Amino acid sequence: MFIVDSHCHLNLLNYRKNHHDIDDVIAKAVARDVKFILTVATDLSDFVNLKKFISNRRNIALSCGVHPLNKPESYNIEDLYSLAADAQVVALGETGLDYHYNKDNKINQQISFRNHIIAGIALKKPIIVHMRNAFKDTLNILKEEKSESCSGVLHCFSENQSAARKLLDMGFYISFSGIITFNKIKDFDRVINYVPLDRILLETDSPYLTPVPYRGQENQPAYTRDIAQYIAIIKNIDIEILSEITTNNFSKLFRIPKLNLI
Repeated sequence: MFIVDSHCHLNLLNYRKNHHDIDDVIAKAVARDVKFILTVATDLSDFVNLKKFISNRRNIALSCGVHPLNKPESYNIEDLYSLAADAQVVALGETGLDYHYNKDNKINQQISFRNHIIAGIALKKPIIVHMRNAFKDTLNILKEEKSESCSGVLHCFSENQSAARKLLDMGFYISFSGIITFNKIKDFDRVINYVPLDRILLETDSPYLTPVPYRGQENQPAYTRDIAQYIAIIKNIDIEILSEITTNNFSKLFRIPKLNLI
């Protein structure tokens, strides 16, 4: 079985307390069939450090971008293009809009989001979209900037079925994290059932959003298997089938030949 963690932050894990090093994290993941990881940058300096951190490990890919809460007005656009053109980079992001924590910076967030979409189209790389309390503006910008030209994924999806439908209609993928195991999201199993298998990705967003039954612990890529198992039960299919389909989805969206994943 081959599972992909399509969104995590490897450099933010607690290596002093929970892991010997990055290879320890990878070994724990592989032991649970999580055999490829996309680690996501949150600003440009983070990307530079992340690239050094993972080195040339074949089972890890990178994204490059500026998170909407990380001073989206402060970076140089030319630097974004230059860094994101790196061969190890398979996506732009994470980018998007977050009005939950910062409503006073909407304009700068929107400008940065547009810049990432434009860069994704120019570089022929998909975008990884973060969205919180900003669905209307997110959808409008995706449409206005013709994001279907580069495609992308709405990461850590926790919206309703209507939102899922609109994103799917634009050709986007939906990524589910440990949030789906939380009791506080009412009737979310219906959303999981609604999203077709060929448009689903799996992610941990580790070290955040640890799934049940590990709540209270730091999240890690190994727990992608638990998210896969939860979705497989909801959709009444074998986890082996789900893992194969979601791995194919990852390969297709991020333009990584499947042979390069294995």
